Amino acid sequence: MSLDPLNFQPPSPQTSRLHTLRQDGPLWRAHGDTDVLELSCAAPGVLRLRLAAGARAAHMNFPRLPAKQSFMLAPGQPEPLALVKAETSAGEWKLTGGGLCVTVQQAGGHVTVRELHDDGTPGRTLAELEAWTTSADPLRRRTASLAAPALHSYLGFGQKVGPLDKRGMHLTFWNTDCFPHHLDTDPLHLSVPFTTILTPTGQAHGLFLDESWRTEIDVAKRDPARLELTSAGQELDLYVLQGPTPAGVLRRYADLTGYAPLPPLWSLGAGQSRWGYKSEGEIRAVIAGYREHDLPLDSVYLDIDYMDAYKVWTWDKSRFPDPAGLVKEARAAGVRLLPIVDPGVKAEAGYDVYETGLEAGHMVRTARGDVLLGEVWPDPAAFPDFTRPEVQDWWAGLHKRFTDIGIAGQWNDMNEPANFSLRGPASALGVTGFTVGMQYTEGKTLPYDARHGNRSHLEMHNVYANGMAEASRAGYAEHAPDVRPFILTRAGAAGIQRSAAVWTGDNASRWSHLQLSLPMLMGLGLSGIPFSAPDVGGFDLDSTGELLARWYQTALGYAFVRNHASNFTAYQEPWRFGEPYLGVIREALQMRYRLLPYLYTLAQQAGVSALPPLRPLALHYPADARARAEASSYLLGEGLLVAPVLAANTVQRPVYLPGAGESWAEVFNLSSFGEIHAGGQTVSAQAALDTLPLYLKSGQAIPTTEAALHTGHACWERLSWLAHAGPQGLSGTLYEDDGDGHGPHRLTRLWAERGAGRLVLGREEVGDLERVRRGEQLRLVGLESVNEVQGAQSWHFGGGLLRVTLPEGWTEIGILGD
Repeated sequence: MSLDPLNFQPPSPQTSRLHTLRQDGPLWRAHGDTDVLELSCAAPGVLRLRLAAGARAAHMNFPRLPAKQSFMLAPGQPEPLALVKAETSAGEWKLTGGGLCVTVQQAGGHVTVRELHDDGTPGRTLAELEAWTTSADPLRRRTASLAAPALHSYLGFGQKVGPLDKRGMHLTFWNTDCFPHHLDTDPLHLSVPFTTILTPTGQAHGLFLDESWRTEIDVAKRDPARLELTSAGQELDLYVLQGPTPAGVLRRYADLTGYAPLPPLWSLGAGQSRWGYKSEGEIRAVIAGYREHDLPLDSVYLDIDYMDAYKVWTWDKSRFPDPAGLVKEARAAGVRLLPIVDPGVKAEAGYDVYETGLEAGHMVRTARGDVLLGEVWPDPAAFPDFTRPEVQDWWAGLHKRFTDIGIAGQWNDMNEPANFSLRGPASALGVTGFTVGMQYTEGKTLPYDARHGNRSHLEMHNVYANGMAEASRAGYAEHAPDVRPFILTRAGAAGIQRSAAVWTGDNASRWSHLQLSLPMLMGLGLSGIPFSAPDVGGFDLDSTGELLARWYQTALGYAFVRNHASNFTAYQEPWRFGEPYLGVIREALQMRYRLLPYLYTLAQQAGVSALPPLRPLALHYPADARARAEASSYLLGEGLLVAPVLAANTVQRPVYLPGAGESWAEVFNLSSFGEIHAGGQTVSAQAALDTLPLYLKSGQAIPTTEAALHTGHACWERLSWLAHAGPQGLSGTLYEDDGDGHGPHRLTRLWAERGAGRLVLGREEVGDLERVRRGEQLRLVGLESVNEVQGAQSWHFGGGLLRVTLPEGWTEIGILGD
């Protein structure tokens, strides 16, 4: 029957959990005697559910829920779309809008979200909410249970160990300083309660829980048929995202939480770091070592030893007497210096950062209102409250101390926030042994009841690092507006991609950690964080020459390549292990630098499409069960499959090539083309220590350049396309700009159409960047014969490979065959 859209009367208040439905602007509010459910369409294909069990006891204005400030969503969200239709029958309400249909059962609050066909009929089910409750424990946790259909895969969830599909795991979202982490460690440093769900047929949809509070998600472990979301907050703010492809889910998620900015070109080059470079002399020696061994290098990271007594924003003048001079000298060698920045501020009288922060009330406080003091590297230490805008503004201003001497990037560490111990009386610090209540301290951090303004640490812990990264980006925007900064973070939450790239914390020099890096990076990429990487070679324990060489090969497609080691381990700069490992590492880095046009293009595309450069096979082949399970190889973009060796003493490995009907051409080490294999099968790759198996997909062209000792501009004087013609032709893309700053750019599209005995290859350009091309080549496979290349400067065909020198300013060539 038709109902008044402003006030649905209760069919039976005594038996229904939800008996009233009212419209309030673009949202609908259903409530009963104690619980509230708010529904709105955040965007086309995105339904928002605010689930507030026990709302009458928790909120003053029941049934109206208080306006929520999200610390994960990107600012400037559009107004929700209207849910335009309301119907009821047999104790249920139905709302439609934004291409979705939602049904609410009044008796138990059961909610079903479906796609809506063009003819108005419901399609496949995206989410089936079976229960939402509140617990009786001291934290009054809220839990929602959703159906987890058999054979559905759950990808993403941020930084997590384990396989790509997290089904069968229980996950905790509480950013944790864990050293060292192991193969089963959970939680780690970063919390993203977002998953892409794949059906057995490859259709995709997503779930995102917009809660900064401590959260747990049981992915069909306790109950194989249920996904359970549990938060310590007063509600569960859940978004259901339509696909139908994994890429579509990622775009909808990025529309909510933000896209990653384009990093500077130099950040894609090689980096070297060590906790233990203690002086300017050692930094100079590292740079000289790279140059003497003909190794590319673009950045050196400074760890905590550069500071004066671990006081952030200071320099130890005895060991780093001339920071500005060192930065300038390194820059002349093509190297940027990136200092570490920790949030812990030494509580020391006369230290200006502490004094100004204390006077302005910028520090986190105890539940009793005192400034909370703990211990990190500085002891005692206070903690800026980055969850407040005025504190972010103050911290952003301190970046002038870096920009004034030419620094254009940094790495934010210990920002879970890490805290080794608390200072002061236990009664004042909220420490009550092992009681799990608001006074509890979970891990090496601050107590649950520490105060961030009028919010608790239990609520703000996971997003603490987001505020710090936002302050860093704002600082460079204010004090160095012409540069594109590179900001790296260890901790973060959903939305961190708007401000920083992520490194995955203190790993170990073990083959198992090399292996786990790939599914972890894939999971981060599927969580909206396109730029992430581990420490190459491992941070803890002593690396070996073979492990380091294979790790550099694996890192060909990492978002950044940073060799980082602990002060308590053997040095692991590439030359430390001698030959043959030095030569293998040199070739791996040269491969990376040859691929920079492609890597930079993928980085630019990530900021538009949310697709990460390093991708699991499942992203493009979601209906392929073997692709969904594959995590020992990866796609770099869509066109290049990278199959590194991930085990010791191994010279061959199986490689699954997806895509029945497609083909893959061997292009090992980016050198000569080899055999072409049909997709949809597993092949054996011969991979001696100096060999990285690579496969170019049919229909794809990727841009490369010449290797160099460091980066320059992302406007390539010399360009070479590696191309594999498919049945219909091929396509490729190149993005160019200055490599830094915010100046003009150019986007080049390479295309080819195939007809009877002829392949027409063309180029289209958009943008106002001046062309500097001095030479352009094409290496093409996938043609059986070539009799003539019309419009080429020169060409040669042999062994299935066509080599073409393209004339300056070319727009089209014709390739004729039999």
